Amino acid sequence: MSTLERNLVGARTEAHAKVEIYSGVARLARTVWASEVKIAGTQPSTAVMICHPTANFLGHYALNGLAERGFGAIGFTTRYVGNDSTLIMENCLLDMGTMVEHLYASGYERVVLIGNSGGASIVPYYQAQALHPTVTSPAGGGPDLTSAGLRPVDAIIALNAHPSRSRLSTEWLDPAIHDELRPFDRDPALDMYRPENGPPYDAEFVARYRSAQVARNRRIAAWCEQQLDWLANSGEAPPGLEDVAFTIHGTGADLRFLDGTIDPSDRTIGVTLHGAPPVANYLPAMISRYSSARSFLNQWSIDHTMADSLRWLPSVTTPFLI
Repeated sequence: MSTLERNLVGARTEAHAKVEIYSGVARLARTVWASEVKIAGTQPSTAVMICHPTANFLGHYALNGLAERGFGAIGFTTRYVGNDSTLIMENCLLDMGTMVEHLYASGYERVVLIGNSGGASIVPYYQAQALHPTVTSPAGGGPDLTSAGLRPVDAIIALNAHPSRSRLSTEWLDPAIHDELRPFDRDPALDMYRPENGPPYDAEFVARYRSAQVARNRRIAAWCEQQLDWLANSGEAPPGLEDVAFTIHGTGADLRFLDGTIDPSDRTIGVTLHGAPPVANYLPAMISRYSSARSFLNQWSIDHTMADSLRWLPSVTTPFLI
């Protein structure tokens, strides 16, 4: 087996326009980071860069395998690594663009982007905006991508991926919570954890449940818009304050967790990556649990987000592998 070398790669970014991450050290460093794994003493011609909006991919499980096959394996992190509470998806694209430029400048002839899991929210979006930029004012106040100068890559891949964070979050959102301030006051008619409702869940319940999930996502989005309007126009908010944080309870309630007949696969029923579904539903360390109003509209709102691979893949002419 070939000897591998691992390098920490830093690429300089523009100064952050706003306080979007709480670490002053990270903001002032103006650097995004990646780990590069390759066969020792070689300069591969192709870099394969694995991306996600928030996951720490410096030690991604595929890096060694890619490097052993002759690639430069790049595990990338955005400025939001480990914390998506104030995430703006378009800033992830800017961070990716910075690293992409660095890889080409450092000697790679080709760059391939892999969107792993939630990375599929940003990789097709990146390539579409690099080829034909159109997004000028994304929800939540993100950057103008038509002036970003993103460089197209040579191919893109979706690995173990879902279409978007907004779709995933909405399909996991618990519609039995009807009052955001009383998360344990549950509507029994929409409670997937009440035995009388299933599993298995009948078609009528599934349709009603899915509709109620979308309705809750839209209620939260409407509340976010109201908060931002108040901050901007009430005259009562501290000058310069443009956002507010909040908690979303009940984000682990996908019917597929308990019913294997819905979207059947070989998955184990009754468990999730975060533990038992009723516990994961309220677990503090859970998807879309904490957010700011701007970030919710930008990444979690089913109606507002631009970061949806199904929106952008039809316009991507670059080779694409799922």
